[in-house]
Amino acid sequence: MRQALYDRVAEETASIVIHRYSTSFGLASRLLGTGVRQHVENIYALVRVADEIVDGGADIDTRQAARALDELEAETDLALQIGFSSNLVVHAFALTARDVAFGTELTAPFFESMRMDLSQKQHDQASFDTYVYGSAEVVGLMCLRAFLLGEPVTDLPRFETGARALGAAFQKVNFLRDLAADFETLGRSYFPDVDVHTFDEATKNRLLDDIDADLAVSASVVPDLPRSSRRAVALAQSLFAELSTRLRATPADQLVRARVRVPNSVKARLALAAAVSGSGQRR
Repeated sequence: MRQALYDRVAEETASIVIHRYSTSFGLASRLLGTGVRQHVENIYALVRVADEIVDGGADIDTRQAARALDELEAETDLALQIGFSSNLVVHAFALTARDVAFGTELTAPFFESMRMDLSQKQHDQASFDTYVYGSAEVVGLMCLRAFLLGEPVTDLPRFETGARALGAAFQKVNFLRDLAADFETLGRSYFPDVDVHTFDEATKNRLLDDIDADLAVSASVVPDLPRSSRRAVALAQSLFAELSTRLRATPADQLVRARVRVPNSVKARLALAAAVSGSGQRR
């Protein structure tokens, strides 16, 4: 009984995080089936805590942040083994990881990418690919395990390709719309060979072509997801496709000065469309 209460409190704590930090993901999560939703919220909470460590939300220096990140990874690894943590967010994450069957094969690359944020300010193509895989694609794979739990799956590699592509697109869109802020506030430049001072239309469109290619790959998989996750993923997909469209319509010189957003009214319209279009598919 006490274990069940602790589990419930941990998951309630994780749920708060997504709704306080992200209106887009919070909106999409509401379209998930109840059991799937909790797993996704548990995953998001740990990811958010790690982001806060490396992005300065805790207002600590780099050395202290590195130590905090190491401690968070160690707590997570132990919780994956024993199913318990005194850190409520880690405990909730471990409940999900153990239930949907993933472990350090996905968490280790994630923490590796988070660690790169503390030591690497610029990327070449190899380090960029490594970073995007660990910071975003593996999160897509974690969520996919929750989506497919208990479902008959005949082509897992195809679903994994779609999950990785959607995670990559999310990350690249965020890099692009936060281009100036990342450089000026955090001193980071994620895209290889892209300089905020010489950023132009050709560079912007080249990056968006890559993002749209990722979105096309993930879009082809969405209709075959289980009903419990399909509508939410369709909404997330459409939100970032809308962002891509708005980024393409924003002149490059404005993009490096202002953060492009999707208005709440448009988010509501996309949410309604996702709810309607996803309700009649199979499974």
